[in-house]
Formats: sequence, C-alpha cells, structure tokens
Amino acid sequence: MRSIKQIKNLKGQVVLLRVDFNVPLKNGKVEDNFRIIKALPTIKFLQKRGAKIILITHLGKGGDTLLPVAKALNKFIKAKFIPEVIGPSVKSAVSKMKNGEVILLQNLRNNEGEQKCDKIFATELAKLANIYINECFSVDHREDTSIVLLPKILPAYAGFQLEEEVENLSHAFKNPKHPFLFILGGAKFSTKMPLIKKYLKLADYVFIGGALADDFLKAKGYEVGESLVDNTNYGITGIIKNKKLILPEDVVVRSGGKLVNRKVDEVKKGEIILDVGIETIKKIELLIKKSKLILWNGPLGKYEDGGATGTKKILKFIANGKAESIIGGGDTVAIISAMKLENKFSFVSTGGGATLDFLANGTLPGIKVLG
Repeated sequence: MRSIKQIKNLKGQVVLLRVDFNVPLKNGKVEDNFRIIKALPTIKFLQKRGAKIILITHLGKGGDTLLPVAKALNKFIKAKFIPEVIGPSVKSAVSKMKNGEVILLQNLRNNEGEQKCDKIFATELAKLANIYINECFSVDHREDTSIVLLPKILPAYAGFQLEEEVENLSHAFKNPKHPFLFILGGAKFSTKMPLIKKYLKLADYVFIGGALADDFLKAKGYEVGESLVDNTNYGITGIIKNKKLILPEDVVVRSGGKLVNRKVDEVKKGEIILDVGIETIKKIELLIKKSKLILWNGPLGKYEDGGATGTKKILKFIANGKAESIIGGGDTVAIISAMKLENKFSFVSTGGGATLDFLANGTLPGIKVLG
C-alpha cells in the first residue's frame, strides 16, 4: 500500500479522508467513540502539514444524519459539519477552507450512489479534492464508491490506522508465534467457517464459543434446547474430530428464568445456552498461560441477555497476561471499550466483518486498490 508518509507536500492540498465513523448511537448521542479516536492521528498529521481535510463516512444503512457524530468529533478536534454529501453547498464550503481546517460531509449512504459503486457519484466526490486517503479498514471489505472507485480517480494512500490494522492482523498468518491460541465466538457461521478451517492449520488451539459452539455441540449429538443454531451444512463433521478444536465442556443456560451452569451433556430441551461455563473458563485460562499469541474474534456468550461473564473474565485474563494479543470484532470491541481495557492488548482492531475477511484472505478490496 502507498502510505500517507509518502506524500511529499500536503500544504494547501484538499484531502478526501474516508474514515469509518459508523458508531453506535443512543438517544441521539454517540455511545462509543472508539473508531473516532482511532482516526485522530491521521487527521492531526494532515492538519499539522497544512492540508484541507474533508471527512467522509457512512452511518447505518442510510437515512441517518451525522450531526451526533459531528458533535462527538468536536470534543477532540474542530470540524464543521456540512449536511450534504455533494452539491453547491459542499463545493462552496470546500472553496472557503483554510489550511488545516476540517469539514465533515453528510452520511455517504444517504446518496444511493455510494453502495451502488456509482462512477458518477465517485466523479462528483473526486472533484472536491486532490488526494484520497483510506482510513476505514472496517469498511474495506465492501466494494462501495468511496472504497474502491475514489482511489482509482485520485492519488490514493493508506492512513496510519489502516497500516496498523494490516501490520498487526498479519501477525496471525505470517510466521505466527507459537503456541498460538485462536478464540472464535459470535454467530454468523457462514462468515466464520473459512476462518475455522484456516486456523486449524495455523494455530495450536482453536476454541469455539458463542452461538458457533451450539452448532458444534449439536453436531456431536448434544441437546442444545432452544439455543441459536444455523442448520446449514457447513461441513462441521469434517473437522469436529480435529485435535486442535476445543469446545465448551460446560455452559450457562437460561432455565425457568434462572441462569444455571450445566455440563454440555446435561442441557435440557427448552433451555437456551447463553455463555460458556465455569470449567470451560478455567480451561481457556490455562491455554492463555501457555500461549505466546492469542487471536480473538467474537463474544463467547449472548452478552446482551446476561451471557457476558465468560467473555469479560477471559478478556481480563488476557489483558493481564504476557502473550501478544490481537482482538477484533465489533461486539468484542464494544465490551472492551465498556471495560476500559483498550490499551491492555497488543492490538484492538476497528473491524468486524473486515477483520474476519482479512484474516481469512490476507487482503480486502479497499486495500488492493491502494497497491
């Protein structure tokens, strides 16, 4: 990738900086500003060198305003919000910019051209600037206009966070340290099966938790009650006997309105598995002590329904350990932010689906076009 550090002169240059400020909102306010904070080093670098910075991002599926995001951003840097994506008001605002100033345009997805990978929309955006910088690793798995078309029109570079994502996540598949523990949770079996197969080859231990574990336990013949399962055939039977594969020995279930710890062969019909159990947590902690590299993606329980205990305990154990730790996945990162543990791990990825795709494939559409 061409790095932002390779740009020789930024003074007076207008930069389209594609960030990912797709942050959670609650009651009209930003609930977690993790992604905003991660983009600040690149923004400040550009400011110091006298660039005029146009921030572009999406929020949700479209239709939402970025006004709450603009308010959150202004707690860190001064940025003017323009409630349009393209058009006369945007052109006017850009023409009046002084060196070092920052403006934030309206939600990209409010224009249907963004997700349609529309050349006309790309051309209109490109007319605003001289340089394009990608600082949105977490969206780089999508072939949207702002991800794959803009860098074909403008001189394009990678921001600092994007470079860090690529460098740190690559540790998981380029000469990884051993013993290597891979912890995989969450749901969405279709996106995670390629990872399981790949890391059964690369890692020494692969622990499966979350809703993913329900499918494996069911495939082994255990009762999983009313737990979330994906009945699609993903070839579980082909890997279930792999010695590197580790499944929960016990689980926390909701039974009659109570949370009960049960061995996996004691789960009853009508019960719902919410979390990993006490003995399983102890087993994972022993594996963490042995490991030199730990890669984790996805929570180990249904944390929004009372199944966060296992995830939190194991995160604390890793945070206090000595292994290199790489953590990814939107839900896992949200838990880390709530626990204020962001600085306790070697690297915390801003990506969800992008992290999964990068770990599985070693690149992403938004990264390829920067080469």
